[in-house]
Amino acid sequence: MNKKVLVTGGAGYIGSHVVRQISEAGYDVVVYDNCSTGSPTAVLHGELIIADLADTDRLYQVFSKHQFSAVLHFAASLIVPESVLYPLDYYANNTRNTLNLLRCCSVMGVNQMIFSSTAAVYGQPTENPVTESALTLPINPYGRSKLVSEWLISDYEKTSQLRYVILRYFNVAGADSTGKLGQMSQASHLIRAACDAALKRQPGVRIFGTDFPTLDGTGIRDYIHVEDLAAAHLDALRYLEQNQESQILNCGYGQGYSVRQVIERVKAISGVDFPVLETDRRAGDPACVTASADKIREILGWEPKYNDLDQIVYTSLNWEMQRGELTRVA
Repeated sequence: MNKKVLVTGGAGYIGSHVVRQISEAGYDVVVYDNCSTGSPTAVLHGELIIADLADTDRLYQVFSKHQFSAVLHFAASLIVPESVLYPLDYYANNTRNTLNLLRCCSVMGVNQMIFSSTAAVYGQPTENPVTESALTLPINPYGRSKLVSEWLISDYEKTSQLRYVILRYFNVAGADSTGKLGQMSQASHLIRAACDAALKRQPGVRIFGTDFPTLDGTGIRDYIHVEDLAAAHLDALRYLEQNQESQILNCGYGQGYSVRQVIERVKAISGVDFPVLETDRRAGDPACVTASADKIREILGWEPKYNDLDQIVYTSLNWEMQRGELTRVA
């Protein structure tokens, strides 16, 4: 069986980890990335083509040159506040470009797709853990652009030979334990921000809201290590090769940690007691979002190896220290 796959956005944070894992598993990989947020240095395996999915002529040329058995689609814009300011850009990059890719798959007869989606499609869930059958009510253009992309894929599947696995990510963090890969873009989340504070790159870290109905008053999120998330894509690829039916699956651990808990672990592991500023809630931030991960374990046989907040923080801090050319954590 042909094991050559196309990975769009494979020079990015999550995509690069997936490229490494599937290459090491024996797949021949072609990465298609405009490198607007990704980095060529993150592509440790396979062939890198620097191009945009909006360039359909180039996309068809690549498909014509290679005989892909599957497409893994990561290329997207993902900063929520930015999506509010520039919604048309988000629909263009996230939704229109998914349509471009689907049209190319249709013409070229590529019938397996793994799509990088997000828990943002759920909006503000009323129940936790969130199951895949929960209402999808995204509250920002980022989440909506991803949900419409899901609909495109699902609708096309009904009239074609396409089979897909849509993976809805929760809060992705951590880095490759060997120190070769990690987050290189400027997109920030709590663990990245806390690591920056511990490394004196920022004066401190902010807590947005201390009056949520949680045990310590701060928001709770489900953090998944990027290596476990990458492994889920390899599991999904093998699943599709068995001609199984299409699936939508959450990617999380089903374990939530509060903002205060995360900050305390970063302080403990780094040995730095950096300043913490408490500020008001941000509009639209839910109190708690955790994933029901039963379905992905059952359907794909996914077995995470890094389900530990300390491990996530440790690898994140190690990567950030290395990225800044500082001494690695002992």
